[in-house]
Amino acid sequence: QVQLVESGGGLVQAGDSLSLSCAASERTLRNWFMGWFRQAPGKEREFVSGFTWSAATYSADSVKDRFTISIDNAKNTVYLQMNSLKAEDTAVYFCAARSGGAVSDRRAYAYWGQGTQVTVSS
Repeated sequence: QVQLVESGGGLVQAGDSLSLSCAASERTLRNWFMGWFRQAPGKEREFVSGFTWSAATYSADSVKDRFTISIDNAKNTVYLQMNSLKAEDTAVYFCAARSGGAVSDRRAYAYWGQGTQVTVSS
């Protein structure tokens, strides 16, 4: 029922900026809380940024001063604006939806997009 489609990934240089998009339905954005995760080769999928139950944003310490999650309800799209990218940001980025639980808890998310690759060269 819930379909999430990420886009916007690509190859960039360290220090560059990139914006990722997650397209969803109006119904999904009204009834679910959205978040972004990433997974590098050989590593666990980790939390990046997401919306809390009160609609505030919360980000991992590693990205909180550089990444910003936002939503455009008119376009039914969730964004992840990434600035000052580093080589260690290289990963597949996923958007996901949860109905409850902690914003940073991977296990709380019931639906996931297919992922989009972000590669940062140093």
